[in-house]
Amino acid sequence: MTHVSNPHFAETVAKSFDKQSAMHLIHATMPVIEHGRTEIHVPHWDGIEQQHGFVHGGVVGMIADSAAGYAAMTMVPASASVLTVEYKMNLMAPADGEKLIARGQVVRPGRTLIITKAEVFAIKEGKEALCALMQQTIMVMHGKAEK
Repeated sequence: MTHVSNPHFAETVAKSFDKQSAMHLIHATMPVIEHGRTEIHVPHWDGIEQQHGFVHGGVVGMIADSAAGYAAMTMVPASASVLTVEYKMNLMAPADGEKLIARGQVVRPGRTLIITKAEVFAIKEGKEALCALMQQTIMVMHGKAEK
């Protein structure tokens, strides 16, 4: 994709993810961290359901935002952090399955803005069904570390 600005990006991203209480709250994990790409997995459990028994759209948005944001974070220098400034998401089908997988990917890296996308899949009986598609703009905050 492009030059690796932080050779320790996977460790940096994993540490940041571990700080996110919201991800712990929904039982999310991040088993894939690659340059320009991440995945977040969430099991389907009753604490994240809406009234029809599907995973709530807000949870779908959370994991799409974080997967794509962390994909962007793999591209920035160690001295920088990232922040979502905008995203647009289409909920295309109910989030119905045993688990959800959000796959975030960098579309266009930049020094100040990074354009990303995420696809969220519901996994049911071993089959993937696309349930959401998101496009996002990330701001790179040079010289500003996370808390």
